[in-house]
Amino acid sequence: MSAGHPQDTQIRALYARFLAGWNQRSGVSVSSVFADDGEIIDFDGTLRSGRLSIAADMRRMFSEHQTPTFVGVVRSVRKLTDGVAVLHAVAGMVPPGADAVDPALHTVHVLTAVEDGGRWKVAVLQSTPARYGGRSDALAALTAELEAAR
Repeated sequence: MSAGHPQDTQIRALYARFLAGWNQRSGVSVSSVFADDGEIIDFDGTLRSGRLSIAADMRRMFSEHQTPTFVGVVRSVRKLTDGVAVLHAVAGMVPPGADAVDPALHTVHVLTAVEDGGRWKVAVLQSTPARYGGRSDALAALTAELEAAR
């Protein structure tokens, strides 16, 4: 972990609010962390653009599917330029009814945050499946880390 950005705590809290909104199954809460023109690129590559579109899509998804619960671990936050920072995190998901994170659902999150009127917002959040090239030891280590973070 790094504390390389002056607003490290605020940007980590932004990511935590995203995860909390997801875990509450609230489209409004998920979208509230995004800039008006923010984007989310899902685990499967689906692109959602605009805070209002994200809210509507998340509401629909939460009403139609039982979604897993996220567990996230922030790896770093670093400044790109004034008013722009990037957060790297790893996340796991606990499927509904399961007692543990599912290694098949591990993801790497890259969040680009922008300062907007003194508040940090998500400009882009991208999820990439964490497969680690089939290295079972790396996947097992990540699973253990995420379980410990629960």
